[in-house]
Amino acid sequence: MNLDDFKNHEHLWFRLCYAAQALPKVQSKYRVLFEDPDDLDEPAKVLVPDPNWMAAALHGSVLPDVSSYIADQKTLAEYEKEHGSLEGFNWKDHDPQHPYSEPRGPMTEEEAIEYLVQKDIPPRVWRDYKGNRTIMKIVPVEAIPSNRSYRNAWVISQDEQELEHAA
Repeated sequence: MNLDDFKNHEHLWFRLCYAAQALPKVQSKYRVLFEDPDDLDEPAKVLVPDPNWMAAALHGSVLPDVSSYIADQKTLAEYEKEHGSLEGFNWKDHDPQHPYSEPRGPMTEEEAIEYLVQKDIPPRVWRDYKGNRTIMKIVPVEAIPSNRSYRNAWVISQDEQELEHAA
């Protein structure tokens, strides 16, 4: 299969399927650790990029610009505000942007992680949070404990020295 074959498809899902078959998987050296500011009693969450997705991001010509996802998030938020919930929402009645947007070029691994944050983590975490706690960190894989025994007790450290070390 020619790597350029998948960029000629209009729909994102076709491009992702072709990329998954044609590109070697790439394990990211980063993880995103975050807490939900609406429920700080919950344990910290860990976002792990899919190796197929990371390969597509690094290669380019597969993923749409992140602004298309943000536009779709805005559509959902407006519907929820207007109707009080997302019950009854159907994309067939709206114009989804991200599946049909023009594919963007290749990204660095760091750009791909920032893209993933904006795409998959709620804006209240990465954009709208105004508190003085650190509720999100991009960390190396090694910073995530391999022992998951106390997983439900994980929180993001607020220690300044540790923050500087992680940056």
